[in-house]
Amino acid sequence: MTHFFSVLGIWLGALFTFAIFSFLYKDNPFYKIAEQIFVGLSAGYWFVYTIFFILMPNLFNPLLQDFAVNWIKLIPAVLGILMLLRLIPSIDWVSRFPIALVIGTTSGIFFLRYLKSDVINQLTATIMNPFHGANWVNVVGQILLIVGTLSGVIYFYFSKKHEGAFGVTAKIGIYFLMVSFGAAFGYTAMARISLLIGRLQFLLGDWLGIINP
Repeated sequence: MTHFFSVLGIWLGALFTFAIFSFLYKDNPFYKIAEQIFVGLSAGYWFVYTIFFILMPNLFNPLLQDFAVNWIKLIPAVLGILMLLRLIPSIDWVSRFPIALVIGTTSGIFFLRYLKSDVINQLTATIMNPFHGANWVNVVGQILLIVGTLSGVIYFYFSKKHEGAFGVTAKIGIYFLMVSFGAAFGYTAMARISLLIGRLQFLLGDWLGIINP
């Protein structure tokens, strides 16, 4: 029975893979069915995951074990219930308050974390002591990083007209930004190709057995 379900899962995976790939030809019912099943399974999975791995250990179990100590957990629970009131059109305006509170709090927390990890730490590592104990390759890389950072910031300074030396520096910043955006796009394309390779390995290995999975 276990082998049967294993084979069935492989065949279903192959069929759904071809159904998704059929979108490369044109939009069709097979793609729509596979898309809707994927979305439904994802929603169901995360719904069950939220109950058993988030709500149960973080809310229900602590309240049942020691309510006097963990009663404060009722506050986020009430906020979550208020968010669900958005499903009721007559009182959907109530959901704006918990959503605003959560977004504001999360933004403040992530702003401080981002400021420390992506700004202060990187500035310290780049400017304070960038060339200590480094070979010429690292030195050139640090110089390019400093020049690219400063010229990129200058490009986004629009209170002064971009002309003369200031304009040249801003133009250099444009080149650094284009290289950065190109690298980010290349990384995205590489990630998509990696997904394609994974699907091909599944089809040729697990499904057809042509290659070793």
